[in-house]
Amino acid sequence: MNKEDFFISGFQNSFIGDDGAVVGEFVYSKDLFCEDIHFKREWFSLTQIVEKSFLVNISDAIVMNAKPKYTLIGIKIPKNFTKDELLEINAAFKKIASLYNITIIGGDTIAGDKLDISITIISQTKNPIFRKGVKVGDYLAHTGELGESLKDLNRLFMGQKISKNSKFIRPKLKDKFFYKVAPFINSALDISDGLYKDLSRLGVINQIGFKFIKKFKKNEACSGEEYEILFSFNKKNLQKIKAIAQKTKTKITIFAIAKRGKFKNQCKENHF
Repeated sequence: MNKEDFFISGFQNSFIGDDGAVVGEFVYSKDLFCEDIHFKREWFSLTQIVEKSFLVNISDAIVMNAKPKYTLIGIKIPKNFTKDELLEINAAFKKIASLYNITIIGGDTIAGDKLDISITIISQTKNPIFRKGVKVGDYLAHTGELGESLKDLNRLFMGQKISKNSKFIRPKLKDKFFYKVAPFINSALDISDGLYKDLSRLGVINQIGFKFIKKFKKNEACSGEEYEILFSFNKKNLQKIKAIAQKTKTKITIFAIAKRGKFKNQCKENHF
């Protein structure tokens, strides 16, 4: 049993089930980033921890075609942290907020033994993109390359070092591409739990299956924390989407066509 899905199913309403909750013109999204669950302190600098915790939540806003406006930060700070460490955390939050024109409007702090971060982002959109909207015959595509995050995670578990430019350390968001392409797509979400897992979410909510036109290696299909964009679109928009991808220097891979049927995730669950 996937306990995450079971728990969330107890709060059924029209707002739950996407990367964020759309209420009027606003989108509300929230993520937790916890020590020894999402990261180990020896893998990241404090700056890298904070930046990733912020970026993965901004990713949720982007794939709903929303512009982040405000954020609330909850943070459990280890009791032994120094003043310099607190200043580093503060500077990292302000750096990402400045890059995306986000105003930090409050939150909460508490002392503890481990570093845990909770971020709520309030975004704005007039034309949200949902997970629901895939139609039979749609093309399915993803941005970027898949598999790097899983490979680097395994390297870290083996005590090896990875590049500071790894997507596992700093997600590479595709906001410039997505905001331009949004008028021409039918659905989207970011690949946080692996392509097959997130594809299964599209399958369930849209009650469809997929005919694959590209084969994936296991590490590509099952690699979580990629934060690439998974999206569907009508084939009539193919040339427009390719042109936008070329203009924004964004690699896209068309890998499947939506069909009637079901899709089963064949990767190991990442959640408890």
